[in-house]
Amino acid sequence: MDDLLTLLSFGDAGWGDEIATGVFITVTLAIATIPFGLVLGFLLALAKRSEDQSLRLAANIYTTIFRGLPELLTLFLVYYGVQIGLQQLTQMLGFDAYIEVNSFAAGMIALAMVFSSYASEAFLSAFQGIPQGQYEGGYALGLSKRQTMGLVIAPQLLRLSLPALSNLWLILLKDTALVSVIGLADLVRQAGMAARITKEPFLFFGIAFLIYLVLAIISSIGLSRIDAYAKRGEASR
Repeated sequence: MDDLLTLLSFGDAGWGDEIATGVFITVTLAIATIPFGLVLGFLLALAKRSEDQSLRLAANIYTTIFRGLPELLTLFLVYYGVQIGLQQLTQMLGFDAYIEVNSFAAGMIALAMVFSSYASEAFLSAFQGIPQGQYEGGYALGLSKRQTMGLVIAPQLLRLSLPALSNLWLILLKDTALVSVIGLADLVRQAGMAARITKEPFLFFGIAFLIYLVLAIISSIGLSRIDAYAKRGEASR
C-alpha cells in the first residue's frame, strides 16, 4: 500500500502531477474543440439546406469523408499534412526552416472536423423538426431571415439537437485519447509513460479508465440537467 501511495503521490517521487496534467489537457482539448465543431456543424447543416446545389454537394462530400475516415487517420492527415504544407510555403517564400505543428492545435482541428461532420446531421434533423410556420411567423413579425434564424429558429434548434449533441460530446471526450500518438501529453500518454517506467501498466491504465469513467458520468449528469432545464423552459411557454 505504501508503494501504491508513493506512485500516486505528487512531487518527484510519484506520478500524481503528470496524471493531473494529463486530465487537464484532455478536458481542455475537448472543451476547446466544442465551439469550432458546433459552429462548423451548424454551417454545414445550413449548406445542406441551401438552394445552391454546389454548396449542398460540397457539404455532403465533407461530411461523407470525415464520417467515413477513422478518427486516427484524420488526425495523422491534419498533423502531417499541415506540417508539410507550411514547410512548402516557407520554401516558396525563400525560407529554409523546419516547422513543427503544435500537437494540441492539430488535435483540436482534426477532432473539430470529425465532430462537425456528425453535428451537422444532428442540426439537420433538428431543422426538419421545426415547423415551417415558425419561419413564417418570424417573417410576419417583420423579422429578416437572419433575425428569424437567430431569435426564433436557433433556440429551438439547440433544444431539439441537444440529445444527439450530448452523445457526440461523450464520443469527443473519448476521442481525445487519440492525440497521445502525436506527442500531446494527455491522460493516456501520461498513463502510458508511468506504466512503462514503473512497470505497473494495470495500475496506471486502470486509473486512466476510472478517470474517463468519472468524466463521462459528470458530463452525463451535467447534460441531463441542461436538457431538463431546456424542456422546462419550453413547457413554460
